[in-house]
Amino acid sequence: MSESKQSPEKSHFFAYVSRMKYIYRWGLMRNTRSENVQEHSLQVAMIAHALAVIGNQEFGENNDVGRVVSVALYHDASEIITGDLPTPVKYFREDIRDSYKALEAHAERKIIGLLPESLQESFAEVIESARIEPEVLRLVKAADSLSAYLKCIEERAAGNQEFRRAEEFLYGKLEEMTDLPAVAFFRQQFVDAFELTLDDLSHD
Repeated sequence: MSESKQSPEKSHFFAYVSRMKYIYRWGLMRNTRSENVQEHSLQVAMIAHALAVIGNQEFGENNDVGRVVSVALYHDASEIITGDLPTPVKYFREDIRDSYKALEAHAERKIIGLLPESLQESFAEVIESARIEPEVLRLVKAADSLSAYLKCIEERAAGNQEFRRAEEFLYGKLEEMTDLPAVAFFRQQFVDAFELTLDDLSHD
């Protein structure tokens, strides 16, 4: 009878990551519907997937779609430890920004350290910001901005004016992404539908 393999040490990684659903975004804003980091991460991954595919098929780019999606899924994983720090605070001063970046890097390493040692390197490739290629990072950041912009549109469509300034800021930010034609394509094709009611969507 062959000797049974020893069970690997139990890991808290996915139990920790699942707690992203308890971290709420837009903490300083009045929301008609709260948005948590876990659902935001899924939407960012879906949009990032779309941007990578659009870039490849419509504009002759060579995006690694799987890598882009994997990075997007974990792009806010560090917030399990740091929490969701409001953007005005995060970028208030250069020293605060640098300190937050250092804290973020520490949090990324802490989360990776929860994994079995044999898996840490593979997960570090998609979680540690310092390891992510600039072309992947810019697509994920664009998807992140689009996700935030869609949240602003949904809040306005629900009659909440609290997000008006954020919407204007994000609109300007997206307009400046001229090096990513997939962003303009996505906006032209998909964004207007977020202002529609379910009846409008169902009877188009």
